[in-house]
Amino acid sequence: MSLIEIKVPDIGDFAEVTVIELMVKVGDTIKAEQSLITVESDKASMEIPSSHAGVVKELKLALGDKVKEGSLVLLLEAAEGAVQPSAPAQPAAPAAPAVVAPAAVAAPAAVAAVAAPAPAPAPAPAPAAPAPLAAEPAHNPTASAIGLPHASPSVRKFARELGVPLAEVKGSGLKGRITDIDIRSFTRSIMSGATQTTAAAQAKPAGGNDGAGLGLIPWPQVDFTKFGPVERKDHSRIKRISAANLHRNWVMIPHVTNHDDCDITDLEAFRVAINLESEKSAKSGNNASVVKVTMLAFLIKACVAALKKFPEFNSSIDGEQLVLKQYYHIGFAADTPNGLMVPVIKDADKKGIFQISQQMSELAKKARDGKLSPAEMSGAGFTISSLGGIGGRYFTPIINAPEVAILGVCKSTMEPVWDGKAFQPRLMLPLSLSWDHRVIDGAGAARFNVYLGQILGDFRRVLL
Repeated sequence: MSLIEIKVPDIGDFAEVTVIELMVKVGDTIKAEQSLITVESDKASMEIPSSHAGVVKELKLALGDKVKEGSLVLLLEAAEGAVQPSAPAQPAAPAAPAVVAPAAVAAPAAVAAVAAPAPAPAPAPAPAAPAPLAAEPAHNPTASAIGLPHASPSVRKFARELGVPLAEVKGSGLKGRITDIDIRSFTRSIMSGATQTTAAAQAKPAGGNDGAGLGLIPWPQVDFTKFGPVERKDHSRIKRISAANLHRNWVMIPHVTNHDDCDITDLEAFRVAINLESEKSAKSGNNASVVKVTMLAFLIKACVAALKKFPEFNSSIDGEQLVLKQYYHIGFAADTPNGLMVPVIKDADKKGIFQISQQMSELAKKARDGKLSPAEMSGAGFTISSLGGIGGRYFTPIINAPEVAILGVCKSTMEPVWDGKAFQPRLMLPLSLSWDHRVIDGAGAARFNVYLGQILGDFRRVLL
């Protein structure tokens, strides 16, 4: 009888993978291409098949072991030519090879083996038996000694997608096997607050809202230089701060975004007209300086009107309470060489279009020069992110916590709009309103966008 080494084949671009399930044990008769073990990387689970048929003589690994291409899985006693003896070989496997060797004895022995397992004492003289038996407890699916949960590859993938730590899920299947239902039940208990993951409990005291303890898998570590030349550059301080805030806000806030278009044909004509008047007045010597009015100034004023009609958009969550603000401070995103900054126009409800435009210009310059004070970037109840000077159509702006909504606007374009009789060229402004679903529902968001579009379509409504 010849022993064959079964090794881990090519498993792709993985340095090492973990053995999470042993699917055979010593003495098992296996077929070619039958799965032997399940391994798991940070991206997927896969089953390792056998290249030959035969009887498992010795396992060379255990649950939790790290393996790679070429690692020895087990020693296999290859099946020899005849197919019939392969069936009785399974109960006779623990015996010493010398007992099984005579072909004449193998056939009658099969009947006795089925009738009763009396031949069990026969393996006693075989000195090789204890080594495989020592490895056999590793086949125990519960693997409690090393803390590996027992679950199929599909269940493990499902858990990874939801960020569920399998080690903390109690299995309801056979021998404690974790099922899809167990994953769903665990997720519901986490979402309802009935239970907490170990990582979340250790991350911060109650009330910590930094997003830690979500059970996420580690970030992939990649050597990019093996694919081609690279250049490394440090993030600016502003981008580092922004990245942390944006990540927290995106993970912790249930974002929904409504997209709409509003007709600003008449408003744009009015804006151009008042800017021309300001220029003429400056040339005649009546004004020392000219304040250029932008569409964003009108947007800020229109948003104030909409926030007054829909006050939940000008609120913040504080524990179990909703704080409805009686002031109207509007933040606007300013693009600077060092990253995005958000200056705040305070008491925008008490200021006119020219005053808002002048203050926006001053704050934007301070942002570009890196001279904005913390007070000039705090207190906003609602934010506008405008890409109008660049382009694009729609996007999903990330809410700036502790606010509950943010408006994104892109570049306006001339489009044919049906007026009931004919298509007319109209200047349409794309709106993207992101809102916190814990505070606002879809109907409220739709009404806010519609009302905002009505104001921008006929700015006289601001007076109502």
